[in-house]
Amino acid sequence: MAVVDELADDLAKDVLAAQDEMGNDRFYLEVAKVLSTLSPSMEEGFLTAIRVRLAERRGRDFLDKRLAAHRQG
Repeated sequence: MAVVDELADDLAKDVLAAQDEMGNDRFYLEVAKVLSTLSPSMEEGFLTAIRVRLAERRGRDFLDKRLAAHRQG
């Protein structure tokens, strides 16, 4: 369902921003637990969005570091 995916992704973006601000890298698990009580579909969409966004962050960080090292010689 497109609405669920869109809402889940929007929530994931906000939760990741809140995590960064709070310095709590596991906050998303608390949010997922709240979602699971009301909508397993929303919980799954949210966790998928979180995993994809965290993976992108890690991949981008790796790319930036490797490219910086290459440019420095």
